[in-house]
Order: sequence, then C-alpha cells, then structure tokens
Amino acid sequence: MKTIKGPALFLAQFAGDEAPFNSWDSITKWAAECGYKGVQIPSWDGRIFDLEKAASSTTYCDEITGVARENGVEITELSTHLQGQLVAVHPAYDEAFDGFAAEEVRGNPTARQAWAVEQVKLALSASKNLGITEHATFSGALAWPFIYPWPQRPAGLIETAFDELASRWKPILDHAEDMGVDVCYEIHPGEDLHDGVTFEMFLDRLDGHARCNMLYDPSHYVLQCLDYLDNIDIYKDRIKMFHVKDAEFNPTGRQGVYSGYQSWVDRAGRFRSLGDGQVDFAAVFSKMAANDFDGWAVVEWECCLKHPEDGAREGAQFVNDHIIRVTERAFDDFAGGGTDEAANRRMLGIS
Repeated sequence: MKTIKGPALFLAQFAGDEAPFNSWDSITKWAAECGYKGVQIPSWDGRIFDLEKAASSTTYCDEITGVARENGVEITELSTHLQGQLVAVHPAYDEAFDGFAAEEVRGNPTARQAWAVEQVKLALSASKNLGITEHATFSGALAWPFIYPWPQRPAGLIETAFDELASRWKPILDHAEDMGVDVCYEIHPGEDLHDGVTFEMFLDRLDGHARCNMLYDPSHYVLQCLDYLDNIDIYKDRIKMFHVKDAEFNPTGRQGVYSGYQSWVDRAGRFRSLGDGQVDFAAVFSKMAANDFDGWAVVEWECCLKHPEDGAREGAQFVNDHIIRVTERAFDDFAGGGTDEAANRRMLGIS
C-alpha cells in the first residue's frame, strides 16, 4: 500500500485579476498559507503560467518550480480541461465553447480543433520539462447531444462518434508516450467519456493505449447515481489522478438527475464544499490507499453556496484529516508464529 500525497489545490477557480490571485508568486504563497502542499495549474491562464514557454524552455520551468518550492508548494499536474474540450465539439456547441479558444481561431471549428490539439501536446511537453508524469484534461464530445435515446439513434451513430474521437486523440496519446506522461481524462457529464462504459468504449478503440487513463472525481458520479466506490475497484489500474470534490443529490417529486434546467442552487444535484455533501470520503480514501494510489489528492472547489476562499481553507484541512498514512505491518504481527515450512505441511496434513 502507498500513502496519497497532499493536500493540493486546483487553481482554475481561484486565479484572477486581483492579488493574491493574479501572479504565480502570490497565488502559490496564498495556497501554502491555506495549508496546501501542491498546486495543479490551469495551463490556459496566462496570468499565472506561460504554456508555450514551459513547453520550450526548461529554464522557465526551473524558475516557476523554484518559486513554488520557495513558497512551500509543489506543482502536481497541468490541466488542459478547456483545450481538451475543443478537441471534439459537436456543432450544437460551437458558439458556446468558442470562448475557450484563442481569439484568432474562434468561429473556425477546423482551425480551433487544430489549435486545441497543439495546446494539449504543448502541455504534455511542458509536463516533461517540469518533471510531471500525469496530465488532466477533458475528452470533448461528439455524441453528447444524443445522450438520451430519443429520438431513436440510428444504427452506428455512437460507434462512428467514438471512432472519430479515438482517431483525434491517438496522435496526442502517442505524444504523451514520447513525453512519459499519462493523460488523465476527467470522467464528466458533457464529455463523451462520462462514465466507465464510455471510457471503455474509447479505450477499446485505442487498443488499450497505456497513456489513456482516468481522473477520478466522485462528485460527478454522485450526480449520475453511479457507484463511486465500486468504480475505484474496477478502474484502479487506470485511475492516475484524483480530484477531491463533494456533491449531493436530493431528488424530489419535481426533479431528478436532469434537474429541470434549474440554476445550481436549485438543482437536485449540486456540487458542495468538502464535508458539506454526501460523498463518503473516508471510504474513498480507504479504497485509494488499499489500491496503491500514490498520486495527489487535489481539491477542486466548486460549491453553489460557500465562498471559495472558505472552501479552499477548509478543504486543505479536510484532506489532511482523510489521508491515510498506510501501515507497514499487519496489526496482528505480534501474534505471528514465524515461518516454518515443515510446520505448515504438518498443519495441512501433507506428508
């Protein structure tokens, strides 16, 4: 068994235009003051990180790593959630997702996709320069508008979508192999990879590519009514990253999983700050420890009620309280009788 590293904080929800959230130096100091030992970087946010420079300059990577360590935190992973989303976009979402892209490729889906692929590859190169071996992203989606089978889906529609999705990601995963980095897809509604079955459909088309892995976040499974503990056991060999995020699902006679187009506050399924939702994190951390997960426990704050800075500070302590320092011996070793093969054979009646 192995001890999880942490706590770490995903900075995407905190980077901003005002201090201490507007520079790499100040935001890492703030994270350390909150009690974090690591930070996960949103690679698209130029206020705190220069992706192109990180992909091409080990000197730059050494500089930002040095600043982080001087301030008391490590860089845990890079994220390309926004760029990964743009690797595959159904036309229904063209306008909604266009804002994720660089201004020069907006309104041009072909150019936008090429830009997104290059962005993810740059992040994988940057990860190598930073000495990081895992990377967080989204898969994007071509089939999501057809998630509910009405009207009846024509034969082959989903298969074609997943064939295309795998074709788009295969060169990126091959680059990840060259960089020695695991690509960890956050299993998330709105992505074609939104549960275990869809991840397997994708993985099968990639012939089990070794760099195709999962980012485990139980909150997204609570909101889908999926068994988030069983999921850890099923995919323990593919779970390479861990977002610690809470959620609650409170269906009523008026709304359920789909929540009737309501705002986050009024939905049956809501993200909550750590400890305020329904995820059994004692069981989650126990299973992660038993299954030898030795990556980072990364807090991702998304709460419809609590202030983010309060959620961040409470989250660091919450993770500290749940990380299990694994034992190096069995609790009943004191009663052990030693090893004696001859005695073992006698006890079993073997001559």
